[in-house]
Order: sequence, then structure tokens, then C-alpha cells
Amino acid sequence: MGAEVKRRLGSNLAAAAGVLALIGAVGAAAGAQPGAADNAPGATRQQFEQWMTELSNWGRWGADDTLGTANLITPAKRLEAVALPETGASVSLAHDLTDAAGGPAFGAPFALDMVINRDPPQVRDRLNLDYHGVFFTHLDAICHMVHDGRIYNGHDFVETVTEGGCSRYGIEGLRDGIVTRAVLIDMPRLKGVPYLQPGTRIYPADIEAWEKMAGVRVGAGDALLVRTGRWARRAELGNDLGWAGMDASFLPLLKERDVALFGSDTAHEVGLDNIPGLRIAVIHKFAIVALGMNLLDNLDLEAAADTAARLGRWEFLLMASPVRVPRGTGSPINPIAVF
Repeated sequence: MGAEVKRRLGSNLAAAAGVLALIGAVGAAAGAQPGAADNAPGATRQQFEQWMTELSNWGRWGADDTLGTANLITPAKRLEAVALPETGASVSLAHDLTDAAGGPAFGAPFALDMVINRDPPQVRDRLNLDYHGVFFTHLDAICHMVHDGRIYNGHDFVETVTEGGCSRYGIEGLRDGIVTRAVLIDMPRLKGVPYLQPGTRIYPADIEAWEKMAGVRVGAGDALLVRTGRWARRAELGNDLGWAGMDASFLPLLKERDVALFGSDTAHEVGLDNIPGLRIAVIHKFAIVALGMNLLDNLDLEAAADTAARLGRWEFLLMASPVRVPRGTGSPINPIAVF
């Protein structure tokens, strides 16, 4: 076990001492929620399909809307967010494109090609990056997902997304960047462990228990960020096979709280069997297609969690600027937290 992992483990265990009294209450709350007591699926296929229509944001901001839930990040919300920092500490929320545990999971394409000229001397490099998936930190555009042949706001997938790119809802819609309040939910610290084990489901009751303990609440226009400890586990074990993730029963909370942006240190799914008999990415489908919500995938929240724990502050200013790729389905990204 490396020194950094030992340090984080010690920090987690120390934090656990302060929450042991809460664990019983958390367990009781989880037990009252379908599936939570035994880590079973908390939602059915029928519920998911109902949520896709009943909780939809289609038409909410008009037929010509281009931003989806980013509309919730108003000028007033940005001013609220920029007033949050107290120390000026800034922390990256992205993971390196490769790491000591063996580089991208599943051999996802990444290449750094150096171009070196000797006369006259100069150097540059060229990147080859297929960033969607389960390793690279990236931001999903609203055109990235389709359900029953439709993308957000009911537009036809085949007509909207072609080989030339997305005629609607491409990542360039966020050309002016993201500036908002973020709330960090640290599930391992809540449960008194260094990281969640693969397959562990995170339920709405878990989110609420953390909010109660940390004294924060996710609200309208916020970015909701969830740490599972995925990168701490990878650093310790030297692999990244399997993840914890959000149970599908968590989905209505995104609409109820009017969350503007969701992200975690995984690709959000607890597995392709998140809902039995429905082997699709339900978190992505609901957030992107039904709500029109951009997603931050594969964040590295380890340093941010350590900083938040040291400062005792689980809210911060979040800033992120995607690459302006016309008609693109997303962008590699390095979000910044400012405390």
C-alpha cells in the first residue's frame, strides 16, 4: 500500500470516528427504502419508463432550447457560487489520461505522439483520445444519449445525429463554460471506509444522510458530485475492475432538487443490471435524454474530498470549460474546485 493511500485511509478512518453514531440511523433510513437494506435494485423497469416521461424537462425551456438543465445556472447562481471561496485553494477534479495502475481501463484508445524537430529545435505533441467510456474524465453533451429513438426535447435521433455531428445540443452549447455551486457527497466517509466495493449501490437515503451529517443540501442550479473512492481503490489494488454507482432509485432526486449538473468518479452506473431486465445506462438515459443534463464522467474526487474534509466545507465554486468542438458529443475536461 502506497504512502498516499495510507494517508487517505488514515484520514477516512479518522473521519469515520465522527460518523459511527450516524451509521445506525443511515442503515435505518436505507432499510426503509426498497432494496437498500440488502443492496438490491431499488427501482423497476416500469418506474424508469414512467420517470422518463413524467419527470421529463421536454418543453420546459421551449422547443428551441439549447441548454437543458444548464438553464438553471443563472447569473444570480453564478454570483452566489463565486462568493463561496474562503481560502482560494484550487483543486483539479480530473484524473490523468494514464496512471501508474496501467493506463486506461479496457485498452481505451489514448496515444501521445511526440513531434520533435532538431533543426531548428522545437517540440510539440499530438493526442489521439477516445474519451467517452469509463476512464477518461469528460463532459457529456446533451446529444450523447438516445432513448426510444429520441434525444432531449423529443428530437429524432437519426435526423439530429449524423456523421457530420450533432445538429442540436452539441458541446459547443456550453462554450461560455460552467460556473456554479458544487456539493460533494463523500460516500466512503459516510460509511467509514476508504472506498466503496464494486457493485455497491448508492440510494437517495445515502445522499440525504450525507447532507444531514455534512450540513449541506443540494439545491436548484447546483452541481451534485458523488465520490465512491474509485481512484483510491485503483491506486491500492492496481486495477479498476468493477465500480460502485448510483442505484436507479436516485434518479427522481435530480428532478426534485432541480440539479443542473451531475458527476461522479465513475460512469455513474452500478452495472448494466442497474434495473433487472433493462441492460442500458439508465443514469445516462434519464439525466441526458429526459432532463437535458450534461454529465461529468470519471472525475477524480480524491484531492477535493481531502481538501473538503480538512476545511470542513463540502460546497465550493465549480468551474469547467469544455473544448469548443462544433457539433461534438462531449469533451475531455479538467474541472476546477475553488474552496
